Amino acid sequence: MANSTISYLWRDRRAAQGFRSGVSLHSHTNQSQETLDFLANFGNQFPLIRPLLERLERRSEARFGVRLNYAASYWTPPMTPKLAFDLESGQIEKLGLAPLVSLSDHDNINAPMLLRTVPSARHIPVSVEWSAPYGGIQSFHLGIHNLPSEKAVGWMLALEDYTANPSDKRLTEILVALNDEPNVLVVFNHPLWDLYLIGQQKHEFLVNEFLQKNGAHIHALELNGLRNWDENRRVRRLAEQWNMLLISGGDRHGVEPNANINLTNATTFTEFVHEIRRERKSRVLFMPQYAEPWKHRLLQSTLDAIREYPDFPQGSRTWDERAYHPDANGVIRPLSELWPGQRAPRAFAWALGLVQLLGKGVVSSSLRLAWSDAHQLRAALGEQEA
Repeated sequence: MANSTISYLWRDRRAAQGFRSGVSLHSHTNQSQETLDFLANFGNQFPLIRPLLERLERRSEARFGVRLNYAASYWTPPMTPKLAFDLESGQIEKLGLAPLVSLSDHDNINAPMLLRTVPSARHIPVSVEWSAPYGGIQSFHLGIHNLPSEKAVGWMLALEDYTANPSDKRLTEILVALNDEPNVLVVFNHPLWDLYLIGQQKHEFLVNEFLQKNGAHIHALELNGLRNWDENRRVRRLAEQWNMLLISGGDRHGVEPNANINLTNATTFTEFVHEIRRERKSRVLFMPQYAEPWKHRLLQSTLDAIREYPDFPQGSRTWDERAYHPDANGVIRPLSELWPGQRAPRAFAWALGLVQLLGKGVVSSSLRLAWSDAHQLRAALGEQEA
């Protein structure tokens, strides 16, 4: 029987007492490639921004011969693997716990492999967030944590081969093989997020079909630290329906540490995996930042993506060093190399300036009040008030 408990640090400041370690799962570094669709989405949400983006699109093609392609372009989160590791570790250490941090970038294991050369992080698990195509119209994000070091490269080749040549049968075979690795943890990340916009009803049908075929090889469903209260409540009901564990996953992309962690008495990540897989026991702790209004947190995460960080290593300091787009010949290059005279087009600067304005002073405070989730705090994820 699955045994998942959920607690909230803003309700109980002593919630972490009695545990040895805190586990940070599912966070991203500058090794992840994220689409630039968020700019187009902001244009749809904020009418003042859309005309500026349209002007930028027209001028980019007319003056530079580059047609803006949001799908082919991408941005990388600002934090290097070491900065991300230290951020997640620091939050856990403030609770008086030993940190166990698993970084899982999209479809690559660069971050943990780089960190293995750093003494303070040499025991980090080799983990990845794998985008696994399913059903011909959808992809599910699976957190694959603690791959065996000697097999990690081979596993990544197998995952890449499936992504290029997907079949539902082959997906089940891979999940069975991962489950046969006794120290590997497989998590279904943000399972009810219709990330590819196929329609919520169709998405949930595929989720249930996927769990019917593969639920025995999935070790937990994620309560996502960047998804809203309602969606996480529905994930909780999904876990009850399939008798599955719930587990934390912050999904951090910016500079705010994960909004939830797992509490454990395990002293190594492998021991934690055994606690999840064998004992079927999970203790999820939501951090105070999750109590902030969800839309406000999404805005702050977006601002993190376009903010400048002068103290970061070169290549991660400015937003146009962290954003990439095909040049006129189709070669992917940082935007900082595409601007004439190393200056962003004025329309782009105006659009980003408007987004940044939303995060400042009176505007930010007003939006935060308008987006208040106080009623959600009272309901939390289904428990009664403590």
